[in-house]
Amino acid sequence: MTTDIRTPLARYADRLHAVIGDGHHVASPLGAWLLLALAAPAATGPTRTALEEVLGTDVEAAATAADALLAAPHPLVPSATAFWHRPGVGTHGLDGWRAALPASTATGALPDQAALDAWAREHTLGLVEGFPLKVSPRVLLVLASALATRVSWAAPFEVAPGGALGPGSAWAGGLRRVLRSPEYGHRCWIADTARAGTVAVHAAPAQSAGADGGGAGLLVVSVVAAPDVPAGDVLAAAQELTTAVAGTPEHELPAQRRSLFDVPLGEGPLWTLREEPTHTYAPDGREERVTAVLPCWSARSRHELTAPGLGFPAVAGMFGELLGSPGLEFEAAQAATASYGRYGFEAAAVTGFASAVSLPPEGVARVAELRFGHPYAVVAVATDGRGDGGAAGPWHGLPVFSAWVTDPQELSEADAAGRHGNG
Repeated sequence: MTTDIRTPLARYADRLHAVIGDGHHVASPLGAWLLLALAAPAATGPTRTALEEVLGTDVEAAATAADALLAAPHPLVPSATAFWHRPGVGTHGLDGWRAALPASTATGALPDQAALDAWAREHTLGLVEGFPLKVSPRVLLVLASALATRVSWAAPFEVAPGGALGPGSAWAGGLRRVLRSPEYGHRCWIADTARAGTVAVHAAPAQSAGADGGGAGLLVVSVVAAPDVPAGDVLAAAQELTTAVAGTPEHELPAQRRSLFDVPLGEGPLWTLREEPTHTYAPDGREERVTAVLPCWSARSRHELTAPGLGFPAVAGMFGELLGSPGLEFEAAQAATASYGRYGFEAAAVTGFASAVSLPPEGVARVAELRFGHPYAVVAVATDGRGDGGAAGPWHGLPVFSAWVTDPQELSEADAAGRHGNG
């Protein structure tokens, strides 16, 4: 049975956007929530309680949901998670938590900054250029998630003049061209919501660029409320409406839809409504037609995730308990980007959490470089973990090849240049 996290995730999105504020931005509440869900199973006592309050559900349900999402990635939304740590950093508790991570979560030694940046690019279709945290020698471990999408609209937008945004729009005078929904293929309606009152809604379905989605899709929903409605309330209404329309059959509108015949005629900040005679097959002779006009937009954002209400202080406390080092310093941040245009939509986010310790006192280190400059021995030994319960198999520890090297060879030109084959 799949755990439904739509309501917990909507609550977390409310928290996150409240911290970010009402400036132009893009974020991925899911990317941050996933990290909390991965970390939470190791938490105990008050730390576990704090994480469950932020997650909006119990630890087991959150972990199960995260595992299900990562085990069956959406074909239009590539995702990745990873946990890295410094060599030598580990305890029985940390090792047990790491072993229980979803199978798709990459684990290993902490990469350098260049490798972390490359991981961010690789898992966001190149949209996020660098990891959101800088890794210093003090960093012990890093937990990360990445989400991305690049899709084309199933039906592209038409083009409209900027003035179509309406005489009350501050944007209309500065934009020459905007987007108008096509006659067919998009969904547009007026809805009543609990948080934002009456709003205008547009939903554009997307398709994968050249891949078979296998029944999966992506729906990008835009919601606008009266100008004096706070951003947090409009975002909350958008979460509510997105859930409703996603559960409604294609080409139908959700129950929150308001009939145009219940809306006063005339010009307003959210729409203009007129009435005209027409020939129609509507049973009651009353036909409704709705289009939408939107601007293109793009955003690049970086968000600090250290606020107490976002859960990452509790994650730091959990790792501190596992490592026997309470009071670990930590950083948490998200880099996100998105672009919305006539033909499609793309977005990506990388969320990172890092725990660090104070630098140890200054001392002295001896550094050796071993030199094989005269005859030496080489032995190739087999390893075999195929026995019952992971015990050693029959080949384990057997020397398979051995050599005594007295005649070294020059590095080939091809290998020196990085050109190598299988021969």
